[in-house]
Amino acid sequence: MFKASTTISATDGSARAGIVSLARGTYTTPTFMPVGTRGAIKYLSAEDYERLGAQIVLGNTYHLMLRPGARTVADFGGVGRFAGWQGLTLTDSGGFQVFSLAPDVDDDGVTFTSTYDGSKHRFTPESAVETQELLGADIQMALDVCPPLPSSDEVVGEALRRTALWAARARATHQRTDQSLFGIVQGGISETMRRESARQISAMSFDGYGIGGLSVGETREQMLPALAAALAELPTDQPRYLMGVGDPASMIEAIALGVDQFDCVMQTRLGRHGTALTSQGRVNLKRAEFVSSDEAIDTTCSCMVCERHSRGYIRHLFQVGEPTASRLVSYHNVAWTISLMDAARRAILDSTFATFRRRVLDTWAIA
Repeated sequence: MFKASTTISATDGSARAGIVSLARGTYTTPTFMPVGTRGAIKYLSAEDYERLGAQIVLGNTYHLMLRPGARTVADFGGVGRFAGWQGLTLTDSGGFQVFSLAPDVDDDGVTFTSTYDGSKHRFTPESAVETQELLGADIQMALDVCPPLPSSDEVVGEALRRTALWAARARATHQRTDQSLFGIVQGGISETMRRESARQISAMSFDGYGIGGLSVGETREQMLPALAAALAELPTDQPRYLMGVGDPASMIEAIALGVDQFDCVMQTRLGRHGTALTSQGRVNLKRAEFVSSDEAIDTTCSCMVCERHSRGYIRHLFQVGEPTASRLVSYHNVAWTISLMDAARRAILDSTFATFRRRVLDTWAIA
């Protein structure tokens, strides 16, 4: 079984700049991974991913197993080839989506209703692994239990117990030697339970580790101590992935604690509705003040949108309902976030991360 490993190029405090090795290639960290839920990042193509500088693109197991089906994706050669993307890929287990549907859960697995046609489906740790082996991503995630917020200590503890139970079964099931399997740490915002979960999951010797169940409604002040508690128990020579987190302040604070990689749908969700991420914070491009603006979305950004198009033009596109507007701002937001991770990496390599962190937080801490 191939084991993902992280070679640390530099540290600055607990922040790490590294190179993660997988069976099919490497990626540098810190890194942001755009989310291609149904096999595509909304409004973007595989050619766009390359121009953006993306290293890993995510696929959603829940959606892909229902449409077009995991076997169909496998027949195309896996989710990367299916999408025409030559870079690395990661699939989640589908658990987050399934647990958002109020499913029936027991120690064996979870039964849920498809949002597509109302059909019933059963997911177990074993079937989640087997489905993701068919999808063929470079990294797959073990099935976990993500409790809602707020939840009682009893509910969080039960989620932690089942997550560990299911992780062991996933580890025993996984067969593909060209695919890495990451375990997931749970525990809510409890530092004690986060440490316990991290110890349990890391003892199973996964190829890497996701930290799930955060950024689900808690404040950043609640999230960071729980995250730090988990990281303290995870191996330092393997990748650490904070799942579903993509706001700039939270990513930079997580990097400061030792996180390597992130994913989020926020970048394209905001972009579709006209909000851009910039070095000056969020900018709503639909505002009337931009009607005559010849300025780029962000004058410090070198993406193809900022090099070519003005705020005034993009506002016009939104005003007339032109879908190109959503595409352009989504492209910019993903490019800007990848650039932010590149800047964080350079700051770690240059031992200037503390200054960089302060500058980002001065703009984004209350965003």
